[in-house]
Amino acid sequence: MPDESTTTAPAITILGIGNILLTDEGFGVRVVEKLSREYEFPENVSLVDGGVLGINLLGVLADTQHLIVVDAVKNKQPPGSLYRLEKNELPERILLKNSLHQTDFLETLTLCQAIDKVPETTVVLGVEPKDILTLSVELTPTVEARVDDMMDLVLRELEDLGVTAKKRSA
Repeated sequence: MPDESTTTAPAITILGIGNILLTDEGFGVRVVEKLSREYEFPENVSLVDGGVLGINLLGVLADTQHLIVVDAVKNKQPPGSLYRLEKNELPERILLKNSLHQTDFLETLTLCQAIDKVPETTVVLGVEPKDILTLSVELTPTVEARVDDMMDLVLRELEDLGVTAKKRSA
């Protein structure tokens, strides 16, 4: 009989989504890449470059208890504004973006409900993009300047879940 005092830590996924070829659209992926380079995370925390995978993320979403999504989200605010959106705010705010990958993301969350594998918590941490149309792998300076602030928000979300990331030595 297993020891009841040992419990498995809940699975936490930090998911960066967006198209890295369209300037600020790639913000979420860039944040996850930098987090991966600069921090070490416990085994129960996964960092995922979701790109524009949409429905292909079903397995990732279905296997996590806590989901932290990082993305560029249009919310009619000044470029570089940061957002924290919870589950009930997602459809309205994300659909403002007019991005296919975000529509796919919402459909994937809906499919998770259909198979009864919905994350216990879902939070979207977003930045107001300046440019999501120009073909470039570089973020605009306005949005690039918010990457470290967004990383801090992600780390705070993890701390709220009882997880501490360790800064990698230089």
